[in-house]
Amino acid sequence: MLIGIDIGTSSSKGVLASPEGTIVARASRPHTVSTPRPGWVEHDAETVWWADFVSIARELVDASPSPITGLGVSGIGPCLLPATADGRPLRPAILYGVDTRATAEIAELTELFGADAILQRGGTPLSSQAVGPKVLWLAHNEPEVFAQTSLMLMASSYLVLRLTGRYVLDHHSASQCDPMYDMQAADWARDWCAQIAPDVKLPELFWPNEIVGTVSETAAAETGLPAGLPVTAGTIDAWAEATSVGVTSPGDVMVMYGTTMFVIQVVAEPRPHAALWTTQGAFPGTYSLAAGMATSGAITDWLRNLFAGSFAELVEQAAAVPAGSRGLLMLPYFAGERTPIFDPDARGIIAGLTLNHGQPEIYRAALEGTAYGLRHNLEVMGGSPQRVVAVGGGTQGDLWTQIVSDVTGVPQELPAETVGACFGSAMFAATALGHPVDSWNPLARTVTPNPVHTSKYDAFYAQYRALYPATRDLAHFLAAEQLNPE
Repeated sequence: MLIGIDIGTSSSKGVLASPEGTIVARASRPHTVSTPRPGWVEHDAETVWWADFVSIARELVDASPSPITGLGVSGIGPCLLPATADGRPLRPAILYGVDTRATAEIAELTELFGADAILQRGGTPLSSQAVGPKVLWLAHNEPEVFAQTSLMLMASSYLVLRLTGRYVLDHHSASQCDPMYDMQAADWARDWCAQIAPDVKLPELFWPNEIVGTVSETAAAETGLPAGLPVTAGTIDAWAEATSVGVTSPGDVMVMYGTTMFVIQVVAEPRPHAALWTTQGAFPGTYSLAAGMATSGAITDWLRNLFAGSFAELVEQAAAVPAGSRGLLMLPYFAGERTPIFDPDARGIIAGLTLNHGQPEIYRAALEGTAYGLRHNLEVMGGSPQRVVAVGGGTQGDLWTQIVSDVTGVPQELPAETVGACFGSAMFAATALGHPVDSWNPLARTVTPNPVHTSKYDAFYAQYRALYPATRDLAHFLAAEQLNPE
């Protein structure tokens, strides 16, 4: 048996799978993020990452009908967990692009190294997604923590360290530590690292499906896993999930419907773009263009709580509303926005409200707004992709995926298994041990665009693109007021 475990934003998940890809058991644990200040989004590594891992591992071990031979891990990222030389976390982990605290450090590092040099060397402009500015923020704002920091960890590398004692990171995750990684050299940009974090030891780099160590006796006693179990390097959850649905060849695109909307396109060579993230792929010789919206499922969850209804009720009501939400248009920038505008001070807007609108129209407008945002990102990525695979909790039911295909004009494949990154992590373990995974996750169905709706959405999309620049100054004024209400 093979185990894959993933630490997500709002839950952790694990699977127990056979070498042929049959899922024998599943486990999940919900958790929450901490938001101690506006713009801060954190996880406690011990009580969230490790506690979830231990609980899930024990459940899957108990469910296994035969010996466990491999373990793969993945997790949210890019994020920053500062730790001592022996791996003790010094503060909660600073999460990926949804944490926008390092705005000043983004500007400082961009001026120090130059925007063009950063883009050409690292493939990506600095944004809230980058780890380098978060490291510098720590130095500026928590110098007593920074002075003790010897290691910088992400969710997957923290688990690997706890399990094996090895301090490693995969190439893909490292390539999101801008501006600390050199895409052309496929190594740390050591001269820039020395200026940002001179006393921090850089982890040894591997590929996600490489075995980097085995479970120690101490970790075995804590987790119930067998001592000596091979552990792969792992990676960031979105790339593990892309692997789980076969998005591994140039031209393939994965759209992840989750708390945030995330998009990965596999490309054959680095294509630096100022409005996207260019990264290493999950396997040697592949690269990725990535895009991420700051909110998607987070808005639908907010609306569900606001309306005190269930998702099933809201979806049923919204499905009865015609395309265009009876004249509503939403900018889904409720937590700022990542790609392609890179504006942490953007804000959500619902345009066109009247007394005749109710929760069905508003809920549908939220689904349409995220679809317009996805279309914007796909256009920046370079036109119609060859193949799009949809994954994540938002693919349950037909409405959201249908709206996205109608807005973008692009069909979406839905795989048979959408359990997520933990399945891809099990695949990494399988390939590391020589098991083929090509048949692990076959296609279940395809969502095709409705051309009548697509034609109508084209007009709405043009207004969507005009709405942000028309309201940007207002949004920035309101964002400043929200940060300094007194």
